[in-house]
Amino acid sequence: ETIKKDLGDTAAETIRSLRDRAKNKQWPESTAKLFEKEVQRLERMPMQSPENSTQLNYLETVLELPWGVFSDDNYDIKNAQNVLDRDHYGLEKVKERIIEYLAVQKQLNLRSQKEKETTPVKSPIICLYGPPGVGKTSLGKSIAEALGRKYARISLGGLHDEAEIRGHRRTYIGAMPGRIIDAIKKCQTSNPVFVLDEIDKIGSDYKGDPTSALLEVLDPEQNSTFHDNFLD
Repeated sequence: ETIKKDLGDTAAETIRSLRDRAKNKQWPESTAKLFEKEVQRLERMPMQSPENSTQLNYLETVLELPWGVFSDDNYDIKNAQNVLDRDHYGLEKVKERIIEYLAVQKQLNLRSQKEKETTPVKSPIICLYGPPGVGKTSLGKSIAEALGRKYARISLGGLHDEAEIRGHRRTYIGAMPGRIIDAIKKCQTSNPVFVLDEIDKIGSDYKGDPTSALLEVLDPEQNSTFHDNFLD
């Protein structure tokens, strides 16, 4: 430790700062154990190692995620109708479908609160299709405003690398999390209204097939256990 101090090694301060930030996190015990294990790994790693920056980036990403942070939902159906009518002229069938969806969500939430269920309500995913400029993306923004949730959007047009969805494995230098985790990190809430835009313009090549990776994102049976390779 004295040698490190004389050489001006600031790693000890960085590690202390990471541990201090981790104290206030509302994460499960398994995550806390894994985080401590990864911090100890960083302690043993030489600062000159190319893996050091990837490891530090991983720990920073884990800390920046909104663990246990949720927006309070506003299931006022009349307010939702007013927001949709204000932002979009016409589109009656689409707006009716969204209002039906919100009404069902409201009922399911009330039931789960009454029965004190801790399991999250599985909800279907709305698919909006049509020509450019008819208001598909802005409908997502209106839904977020009506519910009082944060709005997250990722454009998938021209995407051809599977790692953009699932993230890179940490064995690679310069590995990064996928766009799903990145958008949740930016929103700072665990339940944003998430819009996957231009889903029909995804490409595929030798790097993998992103459309297959999206199955895990879009299937309500699987997406509660979505696995990001970087975050693990």
